[in-house]
Amino acid sequence: MQLKIMPKKKHLSAGRVPLILFLCQMVSALEVPLDPKLLEDLVQPPTITQQSPKDYIIDPRENIVVQCEAKGKPPPSFSWTRNGTHFDIDKDPLVTMKPGSGTLIINIMSEGKAETYEGVYQCTARNERGAAISNNIVIRPSRSPLWTKEKLEPMILQNGQPLVLPCRPPIGLPPAIIFWMDNSFQRLPQSERVSQGLNGDLYFSNVLPEDTREDYICYARFNHTQTIQQKQPISVKVISAKSSRERPPMFLTPEGNASHKEELRGNVLSLECIAEGLPTPIIYWIKEDGTLPINRTFYRNFKKTLQITEVSEADSGNYQCIAKNPLGAIHHTISVTVKAAPYWIVAPQNLVLSPGEDGSLICRANGNPKPRISWLTNGVPVEITPDDPSRKIDGDTIIFSNVQERSSAVYQCNASNEYGYLLANAFVNVLAEPPRILTSANTLYQVIANRPALLDCAFFGSPLPTIEWFKGAKGRALHEDIYVLHDNGTLEIPVAQKDSTGTYTCVARNKLGMAKNEVHLEIKDPTRIIKQPEYATVQRGSTVSFECKVKHDHTLIPTVMWLKDNGELPNDERFTVDKDHLVVADVDDGDGGTYTCVANTTLDKVSASAVLSVVAPTPTPAPHYDVPKPPIDLELTNQLDKSVQLSWTPGDDNNSPITKFIIEYEDTMHEAGLWHRQAEVSGTQTTAQLNLSPYVNYAFRVTAVNNYGPSLPSKASAQYFTKAAEPDKNPTAVEGLGSEPDNLVITWKPLNGFESNGPGLQYKVSWRQKDGDDEWTSVLVANVSKYIVSGTPTFVPYLIKVQALNDVGFAPEPDEVMGHSGEDLPMVAPGNVDVNVVNSTLAEVHWDPVPLKSIRGHLQGYRIYYWKAQSSSSRDKRHIEKKILTFQGSKTHGMLPGLEPFSHYALNVRVVNGKGEGPASPDRVFHTPEGVPSAPSSLKITNPSLDSLTLEWDPPSHPNGILTEYTLKYQPINSTHELGPVLDLKIPANKTRWILKNLNFSTRYKFYFYAHTSAGAGSHITEEAITTMDAAGILPPDVGAGKAVNPRISNLTATAAETYANISWEYEGPERVKFYVEYGVAGSNEEWRKEIVNGSRSFFGLKGLMPGTAYKVRVGAEGDSDFVSSEDVFETGPAMASRQVDIATQGWFIGLMCAVALLILILLIVCFIRRNKGGKYPVKEKEDAHADPEIQPMKEDDGTFGEYSDAEDHKPLKKGSRTPSDRTVKKEDSDDSLVDYGEGVNGQFNEDGSFIGQYSGKKEKEPAEGNESSEAPSPVNAMNSFV
Repeated sequence: MQLKIMPKKKHLSAGRVPLILFLCQMVSALEVPLDPKLLEDLVQPPTITQQSPKDYIIDPRENIVVQCEAKGKPPPSFSWTRNGTHFDIDKDPLVTMKPGSGTLIINIMSEGKAETYEGVYQCTARNERGAAISNNIVIRPSRSPLWTKEKLEPMILQNGQPLVLPCRPPIGLPPAIIFWMDNSFQRLPQSERVSQGLNGDLYFSNVLPEDTREDYICYARFNHTQTIQQKQPISVKVISAKSSRERPPMFLTPEGNASHKEELRGNVLSLECIAEGLPTPIIYWIKEDGTLPINRTFYRNFKKTLQITEVSEADSGNYQCIAKNPLGAIHHTISVTVKAAPYWIVAPQNLVLSPGEDGSLICRANGNPKPRISWLTNGVPVEITPDDPSRKIDGDTIIFSNVQERSSAVYQCNASNEYGYLLANAFVNVLAEPPRILTSANTLYQVIANRPALLDCAFFGSPLPTIEWFKGAKGRALHEDIYVLHDNGTLEIPVAQKDSTGTYTCVARNKLGMAKNEVHLEIKDPTRIIKQPEYATVQRGSTVSFECKVKHDHTLIPTVMWLKDNGELPNDERFTVDKDHLVVADVDDGDGGTYTCVANTTLDKVSASAVLSVVAPTPTPAPHYDVPKPPIDLELTNQLDKSVQLSWTPGDDNNSPITKFIIEYEDTMHEAGLWHRQAEVSGTQTTAQLNLSPYVNYAFRVTAVNNYGPSLPSKASAQYFTKAAEPDKNPTAVEGLGSEPDNLVITWKPLNGFESNGPGLQYKVSWRQKDGDDEWTSVLVANVSKYIVSGTPTFVPYLIKVQALNDVGFAPEPDEVMGHSGEDLPMVAPGNVDVNVVNSTLAEVHWDPVPLKSIRGHLQGYRIYYWKAQSSSSRDKRHIEKKILTFQGSKTHGMLPGLEPFSHYALNVRVVNGKGEGPASPDRVFHTPEGVPSAPSSLKITNPSLDSLTLEWDPPSHPNGILTEYTLKYQPINSTHELGPVLDLKIPANKTRWILKNLNFSTRYKFYFYAHTSAGAGSHITEEAITTMDAAGILPPDVGAGKAVNPRISNLTATAAETYANISWEYEGPERVKFYVEYGVAGSNEEWRKEIVNGSRSFFGLKGLMPGTAYKVRVGAEGDSDFVSSEDVFETGPAMASRQVDIATQGWFIGLMCAVALLILILLIVCFIRRNKGGKYPVKEKEDAHADPEIQPMKEDDGTFGEYSDAEDHKPLKKGSRTPSDRTVKKEDSDDSLVDYGEGVNGQFNEDGSFIGQYSGKKEKEPAEGNESSEAPSPVNAMNSFV
């Protein structure tokens, strides 16, 4: 650390020398170095280091912290005044002072109010050398008052008029930030027409109809307390006038033609002009007799506000704002005066003097108006302090002469005017200290020869010590003829030579004592570049090399780096750097530039540069680029036992530089014809040192590689046969496993011929028991991979090792491997087998582990065999199916899942090793408790009557216990498929038939049937059925027809394709019914989709289905009696990728369609002509034309429609009477239902659900309904039906 020492002054009388000259020589005061050890020992007056701001606005919701930190030696004590009188903090329980500090903490969060502690506070830090004081800290709590309640009348004005919405926020501390928003807390948009003034009011130069709203709200945000206050909303309504009258500008603010503005120096000057007019005026600003400062002038609020930052007295003057629109212009002049609170020109600085010295404190400040300077000593006005003959006050300067230690004090300078004040503390510290040298002893300085050497001697003392330097143990004082002695004690040797090396001594003296320190200087040789890089001009694609050889002092370690154009070298593998060279391969245009070699040591740095110029290659025929030619002239030299040097001559690179060479070898003795990669070297090398293995007959070849690929391999080199040696390695993968209980099979992976290193490869196999004291047993075997040791005890651990050897000697000692002799079946069964039945389907089994010795092998786990036990009286001699569960490792318990309830089981446990299973434990029998039964196997409902139904069922296929009863629940279903209340009935367990009475006639019921055991109810089976109608309500088929038939839909059949399905059914009952089909995805909870069937047909086509999806379907009837069939389930076919060509885009199809259309047009014209001629039609044809084809009988012989006949009109359907009445559907009854219905016609459904049959009679029009076609078949329709 260096110490800045000022020149020593002479003692002058203040009365004999003019004041200016005296002050020029007062700058000789001591400066105390910031050395920690020194500062610990020196006495020092207090210095304020941290304090709260002068204007301290506090948050009333938080504790008050008034900062006052100070330093001094000894540490200062602190006291406070409040409003000019002593503030006794001990008497106020809410006030505490931080230990070792003057900072006050006033706890108002628990109790007390912030207003109680408003006032002016000042801190004093005092020790034996004086007292420092803080600024006057004015504490005021922040305030965020509410708006006063006021009733705001709606503002109604015409389009184009000016408007000012007043804000007038409450006065807070600090002042609030104003902004306007609506009820949705969205800021109101502002523009050149609408803007907010500096006072918070909202100004409209002219209003528009879109300004109409009821929620103009002024908000005041008080940042200190993070609160926002809101004014009552203001309502504005703009009435649209037929024409708004334009007018020239007028100022809304400021008023009149001139105004005055006063601002303090250093603040931001803000000038504002807002004008009204129609059209909206534009604002301009100028400064009279001057220009606006460029870097400090800013325009805000759409140029309505002019701001000048860091304002100074030079910014005083007249400023004009001009408002213009097409109808005129007005201007307003603002006279600006800049005042200034006091600011420092020269602030007083701490003064450290020795006894008898002179000095001065200067306090110089400026301001507008000029500030008044006053002095205090230790916080007391200097006028009322005792006289001190060593000081003299002259305005802003205090002059000290012949000071003594009692002159130490802290002086305060106060500069004030009407706009503020400045307060500065500066102490005068009179010290008497013997010399001290602060530079570390025996510091070593190393300097390059012929350069300056600077030897430090930082010191301190009071009075100021004198410094002398000596060289060597008995040298004379060094003088300034060769050396330079600096005021801070530093010795400078302008040109250091080799003979400057040595030990130097610094001596500091004053009247109180002497101190000295030794330092050492070494002179080093300079670093030089003795071979500099040379300028080069090369062609693109070639290689260039720069050389840089460095010579340096042998005790310094240099680092050499290369730069390109004063930056790092490109990160490119083409650039290679070795000890003295930089090589750039495959040069391109971007490589041109300046290359610099920089050599650095810890003491100096040298550099040298050269320029690389890249030129185009000499024009030649277009080059041929290809893989290189193979290398030639392979030669083996330096032939040693385990290495050889291979050299070669590269072939032609075919205009692409060779990047690398690949060297391969062939072992002609062990693996003739098989080449292995030996090494890979750079494309610039033509030799390689190759490491070899013993007892190999080597041949080598080389392949060159460039950017286009590898060349052909070179011709093989001469063969080189290496001498034999002992093996380098032993076999790997050594294992010992027994194949029989009394043997040990030792296996290994043998060495290959290349690894044998010599002839006569053999293996020494050694083994011994791991836990015994036996010696190793060894045997030599030929080059095999297995040896069997017989007669071993069962499953005993062995240590095994296999060592390679040949005719030359043995391989290194091999590692030992542990193996085991052969395993045998376990001898003991697990004991104490216990079964704990958890529930009806799960049991837990426990057993004791068998002794490890009885396992006789590696423990694999335990295996449980379990099966359903049969009673002795059972005659069922079927094979008992046993189930097996294996538990790995040494587990002694396991769970048996998936058991059948209410069953007898038996089990045993066996231990398992690598050989197999041991004996079984005794069988343990256990029983599973009853479980809930499965659903009854079937449920049929027969014999419907007016008020009863007969139920028949089969018991559950899995009762899982003893059946105790059945539960029947049923509920009616109305015509809208809504379910009624549920009724239930208990039925004895020995019943399989039940007659349910007291039912409603002609009502559909849904039944739920359960079976019970003692464990509870099982799953249910459901069915639906309908009671018959009242005799008075049965509708006869027609007059004279046979007996009434109960309405019924049966033989529901679905034939599905990929995206559609044909649904058919058989119906018995009244004829005036309307069918519908309901369907949905099977297993889902979605609502049924409903399709209406056209007419009274008994088939329908569902279209738009999803491929590969299961659907549920049912058919219902609406009429005099509503009922629904049972459900059927079908599955659509999988989606198939269509390979058909779109027929509609084929030319032949388009031509055919045109011909058909023309034919139809001709037929229509002929029909129209015949009709106009008054042609008559037979009555029979008219009747046929209006008859319902669905009820026309078909002839049995050819399937055509017959003549109208009353006798045949009401014949029942032929197959209808064969339908079973028990609601069970048999497959053989439903497969041919369509054929039966058509009375022998080979009918089928097409995709859209229409019936295709072999009709020879006329097919007349049907009403269009649902999804089905209502048109008579045409050639086009017929074709589309089959495409």
